[in-house]
Amino acid sequence: FKNDARVEAYGTVDELNSMLGVIIADLNYSSSASREAFFNIDSPQGRIINKLLRIQRELFVLGTDLASPSDVKIKIPRITKPFVSRLEQEIDSWDKNLPKLRNFILPSGSKIGSKLHLARSIARRAERSITNLSSIEKINRNAQIYINRLSDWLFVLARYVNKLENQKESIWKGRK
Repeated sequence: FKNDARVEAYGTVDELNSMLGVIIADLNYSSSASREAFFNIDSPQGRIINKLLRIQRELFVLGTDLASPSDVKIKIPRITKPFVSRLEQEIDSWDKNLPKLRNFILPSGSKIGSKLHLARSIARRAERSITNLSSIEKINRNAQIYINRLSDWLFVLARYVNKLENQKESIWKGRK
């Protein structure tokens, strides 16, 4: 059924994957830098595109993992700890080049940065769906950890892209 918790979980992962496709398309055709820079793997933009393409492939693994009950008899690709470790290493690498957060920031910035913030919120919704599924059925625990770390990865990447594009972060000031 389309409203099944399993279908909801992997469907939201699919939506996130589609959003990353939109971001990659925008990066490939951005007017803020030359197209050659984006296809140069040694440029920051080229490295970001390659990481996003890798995440898209990993999201297919996650979707397959979520679509397949843990007791299925055939060999299914599953999310493993190395997937999570790689995300954490990349978060640390970008974060060391960013100003320390002392306040909440609004999801904004450049076109790409803002879309990465949107992707982060989709990842959070996927995490809620996966958590709901895990309350009903046994799932791969690494899948839950992966989507949690991926949302943090997208947040830090949004900040990193905004820094690359000289976009100032909008600090949330609370009530005025």
